[in-house]
Amino acid sequence: MIAAMQRDIHSGAAAVLPALLSRPYPAVMGVLNITPDSFSDGGRFAAPEQALAQARKMVAEGADVIDIGAESTRPYGSEPISAEEELRRLQPVLPGVVSLGVPVSIDSMKSEVMAWALDHGALIANDVWGLQRDPGMAPLVAARHVPVIIMHNRERADPSIDIMKDLAAFFARSLDIAAKAGISPDQIVLDPGIGFGKTPQQSMMVLARLAELRAFGLPLLVGASRKRFISTVTPSEPNQRIGGSIAAHLIAAHGGAQIIRAHDVAETVQALRVAAAIREQE
Repeated sequence: MIAAMQRDIHSGAAAVLPALLSRPYPAVMGVLNITPDSFSDGGRFAAPEQALAQARKMVAEGADVIDIGAESTRPYGSEPISAEEELRRLQPVLPGVVSLGVPVSIDSMKSEVMAWALDHGALIANDVWGLQRDPGMAPLVAARHVPVIIMHNRERADPSIDIMKDLAAFFARSLDIAAKAGISPDQIVLDPGIGFGKTPQQSMMVLARLAELRAFGLPLLVGASRKRFISTVTPSEPNQRIGGSIAAHLIAAHGGAQIIRAHDVAETVQALRVAAAIREQE
């Protein structure tokens, strides 16, 4: 029975990415952080009932995917946790979110956590270390035939480097790992990792030059929501950055992003749909 359930889940996973990429405007991935220390909303949705209420709200607002993170991956000040603790946070939340009927993505760098989540209804693997941190991640993704988001990351920002060359080299390594593991290219999404291992200026440069990454021939995801670079332009706290987030995401959509990862779903959906409608009049 378990094996049959897994086959059904994985069969559904194969259709997820084509469905997300088939529309005239970018799909929106709603962020659900069930952590006490995320940079933007740490602790607000740590309780299972709060997390499920937020997931319902995002689905009602138009989220196409819910991305659940049970470990903070913010670049500054986050504390690593064990797989056991990550699963303890995730286990009471995932089933309820899966039951809402939209695809669920799991933001984790641990293959042990990802395996459990994929066995229990998650359909997308979102790895903030682009298959380069846990050697078990790529074989797991290949075996389960699920879409994977490969995000660029660095241990620390270096203002002296050419960030676009660094992105290209990182993605080349990740794609080599993916190919050797047997991950189908049509199941891969690239994420430039805005705010991760980058100075604010480098994050803005990546957004300005996002179209260059289309050379890989793969879908692009951008998550600039509430990121620190916005406050370097207009000083603000994370929950005061909706306008800056939308501006960044509209630029990203213009540059070719087909999936936008956002905290403020309703506003993001509206902005993307209006921008697409305007472009149709050209």
